[in-house]
Amino acid sequence: MYHYETVFILNPVLSEEQIKETVQKFEDFLVSKGAKMVSKENWGLKKLAYPIQHKKSGFYHLFEFTVDGEVIGDFETEFRRDERIMRFLTVKLDKHAVAWAEKRRTRNKQKA
Repeated sequence: MYHYETVFILNPVLSEEQIKETVQKFEDFLVSKGAKMVSKENWGLKKLAYPIQHKKSGFYHLFEFTVDGEVIGDFETEFRRDERIMRFLTVKLDKHAVAWAEKRRTRNKQKA
């Protein structure tokens, strides 16, 4: 089991219900493949650095999870198939990145 982090950007024209449905779809996919969700973060609507699909903003979401490496290919294929996803990036975290992510989570909890 490896530790991964995925950030994905949803189309800004989606309704709140469509966003929740899409995020739940990808979380359910991971859990069905044996992933353990460590953290989920909704970063909200943010301005993009450059237009993507003629859009200037998007809804950002972050998943942090542990799963076997062969699941990532299928997971990214699901992102490519869904037209609601504008961009995504999945990275494998090393021990230093895992420690940093833990600090970020505790800092965010303290702010809330």
